[in-house]
Amino acid sequence: MILWLLTIGLISLLGQVVLLRELNVAFFGSELIYVLALGFWLLWTAAGAALGRRRYVPSALRVRGLLVVFGGVLPLVVMLIRGLRVLLGGVAGAYLPFPQQLTAMAVALLPVGVLLGLLFQWAAKLYVGQRSTLAAAYAIESAGGVIGGVLATLFLKWGVQNLTAALLCALLALAAACHRWKPHRWLVATAGVVGLVLLVLGSSADLDRRSTAWNHPQLLETRDSPYSRVTIIAAAGQLSVFENDVLAFESEGTGAEEFVHLAALQHPAPGSVLVLGGGVEGLVRELLLHHPTSVDYVELNEVLVDLLTPHLPEDVRRSLADESVRITIADPRRFLARDRRFDLILVGMPEPDSGQSNRFYTQEFFAQCAERLNAGGVVAFRLRGAENLWTPQQTRRAASIHRALREVFPEVVVLPGVTNIFLASEAPLSRDPEILAERLRAREIRARLVIPAYVHYLYTNDRFFEIADLLAGADAPVNSDLRPICYQFTLLIWLSKFFPVMALFEVPELTAGGMVRSPWAWGVMAGVVVALFLCRRWAVGRRALLVAAAGFAGMVLEIVLILNYQVNRGVLYQDLGLLLTLFMAGLALGSVAIDRLARPASGRDRLTRATGAVLLAAFVGLNLLVAWLLPAGAVTGMAATAVLLLACGFLVAAVFAYVSLYQRPDQRAVISVLYAAVKVGGCLGSLAASLLLIPVMGLAGSAVLMVLLLILAALLI
Repeated sequence: MILWLLTIGLISLLGQVVLLRELNVAFFGSELIYVLALGFWLLWTAAGAALGRRRYVPSALRVRGLLVVFGGVLPLVVMLIRGLRVLLGGVAGAYLPFPQQLTAMAVALLPVGVLLGLLFQWAAKLYVGQRSTLAAAYAIESAGGVIGGVLATLFLKWGVQNLTAALLCALLALAAACHRWKPHRWLVATAGVVGLVLLVLGSSADLDRRSTAWNHPQLLETRDSPYSRVTIIAAAGQLSVFENDVLAFESEGTGAEEFVHLAALQHPAPGSVLVLGGGVEGLVRELLLHHPTSVDYVELNEVLVDLLTPHLPEDVRRSLADESVRITIADPRRFLARDRRFDLILVGMPEPDSGQSNRFYTQEFFAQCAERLNAGGVVAFRLRGAENLWTPQQTRRAASIHRALREVFPEVVVLPGVTNIFLASEAPLSRDPEILAERLRAREIRARLVIPAYVHYLYTNDRFFEIADLLAGADAPVNSDLRPICYQFTLLIWLSKFFPVMALFEVPELTAGGMVRSPWAWGVMAGVVVALFLCRRWAVGRRALLVAAAGFAGMVLEIVLILNYQVNRGVLYQDLGLLLTLFMAGLALGSVAIDRLARPASGRDRLTRATGAVLLAAFVGLNLLVAWLLPAGAVTGMAATAVLLLACGFLVAAVFAYVSLYQRPDQRAVISVLYAAVKVGGCLGSLAASLLLIPVMGLAGSAVLMVLLLILAALLI
């Protein structure tokens, strides 16, 4: 039973990583997909855990059967997700209707989620039948999650592709099913499934390419990286590059020359230049036309550079090999910590569509840039907008970034267009098109779009002045590391593609001056208090709600800590995998600690109501500690974040174990209820943290709000 529980934890975490990455690519990389998919995953796992009669005890053969089914289903689900857009008749490059996306996501995750929930329920019942406890079973499953996290980390480090990882995960489930299985008629069928998976694994590279070509018939190259799936297609002499199936750039466009020249013209003689991302797009090629003395090109994704360079146009390849160009693979924010200065900094990072990319559009990031500029230096970045009319959400997103920029730089100029170019400096920026046009002519630059007449048009048309007034008058908070409000606006803009009314939706301010002012917020809190009081007399409900509250608070705090780590150290999935592994280790330790504490001494149960109160008080203290440390900048590295995640996992599992053991309920009867409750709580916590709490309350504010929830949860002890 121990091996099965370990395997269930392992394949749960590894399978989750595999499927979330596939869904992210299938639906064009929006981070909202991660949030919704994780919610469905936890919901279906809870449904699987709740299936059947609470006191039903399965046979070992049934558990083996479920492991075999999982081993066959997981690779099929991966292939289903890759073919969703084709199967549902999607237009190439276009989103599926939102209801179809949700339905497809729910259907794809349902079989795996339900299987894993039911697997834990059945394996735990067999283990508990060996005179053990639910807490011990949960500890073993969490330990399996630790192994799964390590494997996910190593797979990324070793360059194992996502489809191959899915097949290896399936093989591990099949191996566990066959462990100590005496000859049986079902063993022959299982051997057939194992043989089929091994056959597919042997040709996984070809299958990976063929399944990617379903959506990209002109496929040239594709590879999974720690940050995205990079796909390159070639058609009619044009090279197009996709990251998570979103068009990153194409070789025939004018975006690179427009961005580079309009930024470089603001400096009289840009000698030293820093390019943060986008060099393979052609930014370096265009920069060399201004004859800088040195160009430092920093790229986050090494796989992107290695995969794309052999296929780039000849002039772009020559520019990257120029003796004045130095290419560095590093996180841009960590590179900015080096003591070097530049005349021009070009930020070519992706749009602030996620917590991953938002960190390149915050007040703290702009302050880092300012510290690395020479006197009169200029920083520039791009932001998608609209040609003539901005919706309220587009306006507030741009305004939140504009305000962050103005907090650091006294001079800011915005050049309007489908893509808006933001320029900032501590020195005066020229708004005279004649001066800029003369610099263009003096540098003898022959561009397709950026010519003197175009420069004159940009700086004198009505939209140039209208947008300046619009951004200055817009009501939007400053986009910062600790309050990534831009992320919320981006999600609403994404939703407005399917529901146009969302473009006009105004998110109410829940707080003012640190105080809650929204009647909706007060109403929700009052409803929670009433629900908790009503459930005090319902024994099963009290246990389930207390576990759900711990799962909710634990998920919120986990997301807060991981997002804070992303902001400070870069989005390194290898490191994040390690952090998630440490959270799972905390779950295992918390369950073991309470399970051992609960062992009767002299015929007396050691767990009391005071034990529960102490655990909740410790959870409250952890959230207060995080809320104090984050604004002080004391949690920036791996060690501090890992310790806090370990403590968070420990307390979530400790509450779970306490509830399962306090007053010694029937262990088999509470497995379904409590395991489902902790999953549902985690599901709601993930949605609330990502969509509402962190964007509105900020990282520290979200931790403080969890203090209130945990204090209210004490009513259930």
